[in-house]
Amino acid sequence: MSTWKGKTRGGTFGYLFFIYLIRYLGINMAYTFLSLVVLYFIPFAPKATANIWFYARHILKYSRIRAVRMLLCNYYSLGQILIDKVAISSGLVGKYHFKFEHYPEFLNVLNSDQGVIMIGAHVGNWEIGAPFFDEYGKKINIVMYDAEHQKIKKMLKESSATKDYKVIPVNEDNLTHVFQITEALQKKEYVCFQGDRYLNKEKLLSCSFLGKQASFPIGPFLLASRMNVPVVFYFAMREKKRTYRFHFVLAEKVIRSKEKKAEQALLEQYVNALEEIVKQYPEQWFNYYSFWKAPKNNKQAEKQSSN
Repeated sequence: MSTWKGKTRGGTFGYLFFIYLIRYLGINMAYTFLSLVVLYFIPFAPKATANIWFYARHILKYSRIRAVRMLLCNYYSLGQILIDKVAISSGLVGKYHFKFEHYPEFLNVLNSDQGVIMIGAHVGNWEIGAPFFDEYGKKINIVMYDAEHQKIKKMLKESSATKDYKVIPVNEDNLTHVFQITEALQKKEYVCFQGDRYLNKEKLLSCSFLGKQASFPIGPFLLASRMNVPVVFYFAMREKKRTYRFHFVLAEKVIRSKEKKAEQALLEQYVNALEEIVKQYPEQWFNYYSFWKAPKNNKQAEKQSSN
């Protein structure tokens, strides 16, 4: 089974191309050009296409026609989100609208005079929220794999964009990031993880997700269950008319028991929250690798999906 390789889809050239397209021709023209890019990706990104096809057919149980539509919508949604990220980081915040779910409760957590752990996923555009937390944004530390960090750092530098949040890069060769995370929480800052991707196959938790067994990284949930700070699941989902809706779910406190480890209990809470989001926004699932274990007989699974 293939896994995520530690890099976000899309090269630096692609980011820069859309930066200049937005700057000189506007956001709507970037969206228009995106339609051509979507048609390119379906045949020329075969692994990503195959995995989204599997997601549509075997996880969502879509018909073939509906699965084709899902492919188009998924790639287009990803492109829109990348364009939005570039546009907002370039100062075009006024072109967008933002709505919040359970925001007062979330602010109470941020104002509780202690560190906070936030766990998101590669759905929607979770990074887009950082600029809108005002003074809170300066206390945000986003944990990301070093390959992702370097790519985004280069893109931001070349576009002269600014960011309020800080980045804690993860390198599998050392544990420097663990000390940085601990230090940030001790300073009563906020540490943000992605809870749905992993590089190390030896450090995983397993859980049923959308009806099929899937693997998740143990790190975010192990740390969050042991640090004795509030944990929030956070998703920023794109809606019509350049609108983003922020979803905040406060996790319940977990403890270790004979039946279940604390990190497993926290993962199950996270998966429940993530399932609700994916059911509402199925086209905004952006994990382009074998997230679920593929069936041994693909032809048989395909036949079952058609019934």
